[in-house]
Amino acid sequence: MTVKVAVLTGFGINCDRETAAVFEMVGATAERVHVNHFVEGERNLSEFHIMAVPGGFSFGDHLGSGRLLGNRLRFGMREQVRSFVHSGGLVIGICNGFQVLVKMGLLPGDDDVSLTQTASLALNDSGHYEDRWVTLEFNSESSCVWTKDLERIRVPVRHGEGKFVAANMELMDHWDHSGQVVVRYVDPDSTYPSSSDELLPYPISPNASMRNIAGVCDPTGRVFGLMPHPEANHSTWLGATWTRELTASEHGEGEGLAIFRNAVDYVEKNLK
Repeated sequence: MTVKVAVLTGFGINCDRETAAVFEMVGATAERVHVNHFVEGERNLSEFHIMAVPGGFSFGDHLGSGRLLGNRLRFGMREQVRSFVHSGGLVIGICNGFQVLVKMGLLPGDDDVSLTQTASLALNDSGHYEDRWVTLEFNSESSCVWTKDLERIRVPVRHGEGKFVAANMELMDHWDHSGQVVVRYVDPDSTYPSSSDELLPYPISPNASMRNIAGVCDPTGRVFGLMPHPEANHSTWLGATWTRELTASEHGEGEGLAIFRNAVDYVEKNLK
């Protein structure tokens, strides 16, 4: 079967082409579709297996990163999104896309897909935009289909509001125990797996997220979002240290591409 991906565009999204490209690299067919085409009923998410909300600066980050586009999806595409998730569709939000999914209430989410916001992404503790490489560690106990068999990868972050926060620690404990805390920033020199919730120093944690959280999933494991950019490390030559680690003949797949391949593989095996 051909796995079909809707990559949202419009309103300041600017990572749509590279997001579409990485899905094509792992065998899917990706189509860039303006958000308004879904809102106005010209297209429907039921045409696709995966919806991707890429990074960028939607609506210029007015009223907070992801807020206005999150509202556009929550109210303009509410029933489409709920039906899409209930029917088994996959969703990913990257950077600004993660902010959108959190602020529209799809992440961390609930079993009913009620689209009730329970977390947010706040200003980095550094007080400025962070553009640097980080190391991520994945929760092996999580049911997230996007991160299957992953341990650690290196990817860049590019954000000013990436600090994951929740209203209370009971929610954090619930997401932790349910396996919804999927990705954390980690010291690359630490032993795998790292089990500490203690806040890591800057810049290992570039934004001071609670429990060093870099990404979460919904209860189904099919809706996933993260602040770092895995699509920006789709090939080895994009890595920050590749010239010190690889010879010219060793160029190949980058560390971030496995996330997208996991999703496409899942669709091919489960949504025929």
